[in-house]
Amino acid sequence: MTQQARAVETRAAIIRAAADVFGNLGYGGASMADICVAAGLTKGALYFHFDSKDALALAVIDAQHERALALGDELLHSDQPGLHVLLRMAFELGKQVRDDSVSRAGIRLTMESSNLSVPVVTPYRDWIAACELLLRRAILDGDVREDVDVAAAAHFISPAFTGVQVVSGVLTGRADLMQRLIEMWSFVLPSLVVPERWETLSTLPREMADVWG
Repeated sequence: MTQQARAVETRAAIIRAAADVFGNLGYGGASMADICVAAGLTKGALYFHFDSKDALALAVIDAQHERALALGDELLHSDQPGLHVLLRMAFELGKQVRDDSVSRAGIRLTMESSNLSVPVVTPYRDWIAACELLLRRAILDGDVREDVDVAAAAHFISPAFTGVQVVSGVLTGRADLMQRLIEMWSFVLPSLVVPERWETLSTLPREMADVWG
């Protein structure tokens, strides 16, 4: 392995170790010493890649955002109806947060970003923009009512998702996150969907079909 490849691998390993520490302790509770232990590195080796806890936290946030963007890009460019894609994104992002330590830590650090040197707003803006895009597509598909305030709906859905996964994390370690997302959408969808289209949406994948019972 070349020196450059080793450096890339080491940096990725540090980010994974830091995600475990930040995910468990939060930004304020974590220390670079904790992350050194988790990564199995000396302090000098860690600081060679990241010169501060702030820089490392931002790297974890970036890694989480890259995961979410990769998922979103794949779904946004699919030929599925907009409402189907929006729901699929919500459930797939939920699975990322539930199952992937970097995703969990990135979400937590984003919410704690007032502790960081720069405000972290891009993940929120990207998710809201994706919601708006997909809701507009869903209106053209005939699934969402034309009179829906798309911007307001997107600004509600994004923080609703965030709140659901945070509370699920506190109460059950996100073990019940899929059920809580089903419940969230069972309240949201009746305000969006064209009544005549309700029955046709029962063809959605399993998790989302549960919304319709």
